[in-house]
Amino acid sequence: MIHIARWKIISVIVVCVLALLYSLPNAVPSSARGVFDSLPSWMPGKTVNLGLDLQGGSYLLLQVEIDEVLKSRSEDLVDTARPELREAKIRYTRIDDIEWGMRLTIREGEDVDQIKKMLRKLDPNLDIVVSEDGKVIEAHYNETALKDMRNQTIAQSIEIVRRRIDETGTREPAIQRQGDDRIIVQLPGVDDPQRIKDLLGRTAKMTFHLVDQGNSRTVGGTRTLPMVEAPGQTIDIQRRAMLTGDMLVHAQPAFEQGQPVVSFRLNAIGAKRFCDVTRENVGRPFAIVLDDEVISAPRINGAICGGSAIITGSFSLEEVADMSLLLRAGALPAPLNFMEERTVGPSLGADSVEAGKIASLVGLAFVLVFMLVTYGRFGLYADIALMVNVSLIFALLSGLQATLTLPGIAGIVLTVGMAVDANVLIFERIREEFRQGRTPMAAIDAGYSRAMSTIVDSNLTTLIAAVILYSFGTGPIKGFAVTLGIGIVTSFFSAIMVTRLLVVHWLKTKKPSELTV
Repeated sequence: MIHIARWKIISVIVVCVLALLYSLPNAVPSSARGVFDSLPSWMPGKTVNLGLDLQGGSYLLLQVEIDEVLKSRSEDLVDTARPELREAKIRYTRIDDIEWGMRLTIREGEDVDQIKKMLRKLDPNLDIVVSEDGKVIEAHYNETALKDMRNQTIAQSIEIVRRRIDETGTREPAIQRQGDDRIIVQLPGVDDPQRIKDLLGRTAKMTFHLVDQGNSRTVGGTRTLPMVEAPGQTIDIQRRAMLTGDMLVHAQPAFEQGQPVVSFRLNAIGAKRFCDVTRENVGRPFAIVLDDEVISAPRINGAICGGSAIITGSFSLEEVADMSLLLRAGALPAPLNFMEERTVGPSLGADSVEAGKIASLVGLAFVLVFMLVTYGRFGLYADIALMVNVSLIFALLSGLQATLTLPGIAGIVLTVGMAVDANVLIFERIREEFRQGRTPMAAIDAGYSRAMSTIVDSNLTTLIAAVILYSFGTGPIKGFAVTLGIGIVTSFFSAIMVTRLLVVHWLKTKKPSELTV
């Protein structure tokens, strides 16, 4: 343990220097941080992001209407089964969607086994129940399928919410699932979340339909929807969508003859279908539907085959920007309800930051004085390693762009207290070995060697606890677990490598005959 390879010495020094450099921006006043903006991205310049409880901001609790998705899946099952029944020449008197499935009433004499086989072919996740008289067949999605639908809906909703918020430029939002059907959104630095609420409150499901002109039988029926441009008026459109929003690959604000419009681009399938529809329906109105409202119904003047088009209407610049954002982010799989909204004022956040600073500095000062008084020169080396440890923590938090919360500060304070544990074990072991008559070099070598297993065990068990807290905890618990886990790793490095390097350098330079530990 006394002999340290040259590459290890160089590595420790490099890590310590980098830790000081990358933690330095956190100590610079916010008014002077502009100097870091001109530096390359790999250079020190990033600071720790403050969480909602430290910076102030908004807290939103959203509920996903998963039942709407399940109802839609049941309706889709009915729509898919109808043509299959006609093709198989199965006679039925009624077909309806029910909760989590469909109900089919067949005529007497039809082959029930054939119908069951057809339904299972449509979806293998269906549980099929036949009435005693054999005339009513119900098909329900099983529990596994329902659980997968719910989980997929929540996961998609979280991803779409994240995209929409990221598009607004909000820095470091915290978005996570809570329970079976809820999503927590924390927006640091956002005092008025109304625009965010407006963006999240819209499903943004866009479809393109031909306008029904009433002169021919429409396949699939028609729908009557309100018109945004003409409040109070409605328009009849074909129920079957010619294009859907998932065929859009890009949307952005633009200007057409001085008016704000939305320019969009379709994928290959959408471009071909758009071309075919516009070629075959020249002169007919084409309705653009967003969340069950017709936002525009322009007339098709000719075939549009380039895959790009625009949406015109009486839009303001902000409406065009928001619509483009929603289309780029994609449609929510289900509507969202706002269950709770809270705003944390910047003054409360500033008080929390100040209280956290005081607690950290007081804890650090007590530990530094204790180690210096108790172990003298060796305590001084432990104090130097502790300062390196704190620098490493803030350097890693800055580099990872982690969000620091009030529980995170508690984790740092706890780490400061725990960081010297390894040094206490080593120094006490060195003191014991020297009292037994060993030379200073032999006592130091034995102290580091024999205390190592105990140090590894204690740090490993604490690290496992931090990992478990992060895996199963939410919100504040995760913040505490992150700083605690990082602090354990950095304190192990600083306590073992940094203090050892300082002690060995002193030992080889001074060659003492006595040890004062």
